[in-house]
Amino acid sequence: QVQLVESGGGLVQPGGSLRLSCAASGRIFRINDMGWYRQAPGNQRELVATITRGDRSNYTDSVKGRFTISRDNAKNMVYLQMNSLKPEDTAVYYCNAAIRTARLGLYNLYWGQGTQVTVSS
Repeated sequence: QVQLVESGGGLVQPGGSLRLSCAASGRIFRINDMGWYRQAPGNQRELVATITRGDRSNYTDSVKGRFTISRDNAKNMVYLQMNSLKPEDTAVYYCNAAIRTARLGLYNLYWGQGTQVTVSS
């Protein structure tokens, strides 16, 4: 079985920073794309950033220049450095990953349980 666990959320003042981490564990042969999504109350889950195995990244417009996604393939980790946080960044943040559990298997998409980020004074 595969598990994704996020950490690093919390309460921060506007203009502050947080670093989210997501650890993938279990039966993992290879991880392809990884990403961060978020969901604010009353809203649909939205893409924040994605990163390929080769470190090509993509961001939603509202976080460009403020957030940075990175990964450590050796540790099966993905990170999200969030700077200059705004109240509108408040949401539950989820990581996901496309994971193959066997050499000849297909990639399946796995999700973490989420971590709350609250930006408020």
